[in-house]
Amino acid sequence: MRIKKYISQIKEDINTIYENDPAAVNIFEVIFCYPGLHAIIFHRIAHKLLHWKIPFIPRLISNISRFLTGIEIHPGATIGRRFFIDHGMGIVIGETTVIGDDVLIYQGVTLGGTGKEHGKRHPTINNNVIIGAGAKILGNITIGDNCQIGAQSVVVNNVPAYSTVVGVPGRVVKQTYPCDKGKLCHNRIPDPIKCDINRLKYEVEELKNTVNKKINNF
Repeated sequence: MRIKKYISQIKEDINTIYENDPAAVNIFEVIFCYPGLHAIIFHRIAHKLLHWKIPFIPRLISNISRFLTGIEIHPGATIGRRFFIDHGMGIVIGETTVIGDDVLIYQGVTLGGTGKEHGKRHPTINNNVIIGAGAKILGNITIGDNCQIGAQSVVVNNVPAYSTVVGVPGRVVKQTYPCDKGKLCHNRIPDPIKCDINRLKYEVEELKNTVNKKINNF
């Protein structure tokens, strides 16, 4: 029964990639040409062996996977269903990371710690989260359901559900429009710095108008 469960889970991982990546031409291409899938399969095996308290072998499998795929996932990380790594090179997922269902991450993402403390020291990523290329999520923090983390963002604080985070350090930007499931709308993510500059320009313009009015009335 356990073998059937893992075979079913791997089939689900394959179908997730095939259904969500427009570059996937057929199932065979997904199986043989997607390092993100290979890394997940390696991890699911290593994680189960670690759960059975088998020493050394899980870390060896993880290291082999890193060598073959360029993706480093510690065997201790807990990963949910339908996890999709797109491209994947340079991804690092730490030991106490917890990832929910239907999570999508792009290349260069780090789910890491912030020091040498023991215990839970890596992020918890809830369901339906999208993490853009190069983003860093650090420490024992929680990313809520249905969040989007913009490319190259550095997140060190908890993020509430249905939020989009951009910048360094990452800041939550409220969204007023829906985004298609499974798609990070890079072209529609607000730029908080640009918003601040525009606000300052508006305030300066208001001050100039006020001063001009006082001069004209003098």
